[in-house]
Amino acid sequence: MRKVERAIISVTDKRGLIEFAGELASMGVEIISTGGTAELLKKGGVPVIPISSYTGFPEMLGGRVKTLHPKIHGGILGIRDNAEHARQMQDHDILPVDMVVVNLYAFEKTVEGGALLEQAIENIDIGGPAMLRAAAKNFKYAAAVVDPDDYPSIIKEMKESHGSLSAKTRFGLARKVFALTARYDSAISNYLGSLCEGEKEEPVRFPDVLSVQFKKIMDLRYGENPHQAAAFYGSIPAAPSTLATAVKHHGKELSYNNILDLSSALELVREFHEPACAIIKHNNPCGVAMSNEGVEKAYELAMACDAKSAFGGIVGFNCHVTKKLAEKLTDLFLEAIVAPGYEKAAFDVLKEKKNLRILEVERPAGKEMPGRDIKRVSGGVLVQTLDRESAADLKTVTKREPTDQELEDLLFAWNVAKHVKSNAIILAKSARTIGIGAGQMSRIDSTRIAIMKAKDAGLALPGAVLASDAFFPFRDNVDMAAEAGITAIIQPGGSIRDGDIIKAADERNMAMVFTGIRHFRH
Repeated sequence: MRKVERAIISVTDKRGLIEFAGELASMGVEIISTGGTAELLKKGGVPVIPISSYTGFPEMLGGRVKTLHPKIHGGILGIRDNAEHARQMQDHDILPVDMVVVNLYAFEKTVEGGALLEQAIENIDIGGPAMLRAAAKNFKYAAAVVDPDDYPSIIKEMKESHGSLSAKTRFGLARKVFALTARYDSAISNYLGSLCEGEKEEPVRFPDVLSVQFKKIMDLRYGENPHQAAAFYGSIPAAPSTLATAVKHHGKELSYNNILDLSSALELVREFHEPACAIIKHNNPCGVAMSNEGVEKAYELAMACDAKSAFGGIVGFNCHVTKKLAEKLTDLFLEAIVAPGYEKAAFDVLKEKKNLRILEVERPAGKEMPGRDIKRVSGGVLVQTLDRESAADLKTVTKREPTDQELEDLLFAWNVAKHVKSNAIILAKSARTIGIGAGQMSRIDSTRIAIMKAKDAGLALPGAVLASDAFFPFRDNVDMAAEAGITAIIQPGGSIRDGDIIKAADERNMAMVFTGIRHFRH
């Protein structure tokens, strides 16, 4: 047990502070404090020694320097039963500090609010982490307190132990400190790194050591399967307009697979500016549509693509859900819905479905921040930039140019292809999918499945367009599409057989455009 006789208090989060400091003072603890914290404690009737009175130096440089002083860090780091430490502390009038009560500048909250770089930099705490790390390193003699939620248990233990804290408690507090400072530094690193990525450096530079921190949002019932444990973590700092900041309004708890599919739905519908709907099953879309007639029409068209597969799926929208749409949604068993908002009357309708998960994720206020895609593999992770490229430079390679309507449908299908597992084939007509072939080992099989899906749904193939996430290795895909009535194709190009592919399209009077980029999704 170590008796607490002197504490330094300097906090941003002032919850419960006056009560906590008052209890310390009542047990004879001498309190040294800084700036606004000291003023608050004085007003609350807690005896305080201003830090400048103790160090003999004023707080300076606009508050940037106030605790970075040998009398502070010597008091925290000094080893009490080391004769040389004791002699040096006495020679320099350094008093032992038995407790450091500090929480850090709210950097995460600042950058989540869209702060300018200058404001973000000013909210990087220097003195706070230094004091906390010092106290945590010297936990044998000092207690580092970072969380106001720990105040009651600390006071309780001190009252029961005549003003002392146990080694177990000090060690537990130390572990909490290093978890916090690791998270804090990662938040700063991630924020500054995102700004560098936004500059589109060529080439993109990945760090030699990847430091990634995530904050647990919730434990999940289980993972992909019931025998697997799972949890959902969000990035630090929290990324706005994502599932990590979603509001869940209704329904049973989310599952691992729900979150995967919700993420796919959210990313897909954000490709479009007009009202759009995406219906997701097993992380692939089974129907996507947009409509200038409104969100209800978009849902109706997306559902018609593959109503059978939509059963038990996830539905995403890029605009508010209306009461009329909600009434349509309740006609089918769905796992979850995600949208940027809901009419009150829509809530009333949807909540009649007891287990239906209703999530709200606001639309991004501006351009989405760049980020990284991280995938776990045996022995490590793969890291890449996010696939946000679009087909900006289309090149018509056939004799026939696509019509205006074909071009609109080609671009729509291409944006959907980005979100479909390879090998991906998307058939589209009038800004809706009519058939999707996903995740096949052979591209011709994906084409065959997409055509079969359209026929099964009773959707007319003549006049439709086709998007392929990667180039065609053989002309058989073109021939099969032409025989089904497809009139235009969009694909990356780049095959050694491009000449044969283009020739096949010309023979069938099809229009074909190359994008120059592909959209593999594994």
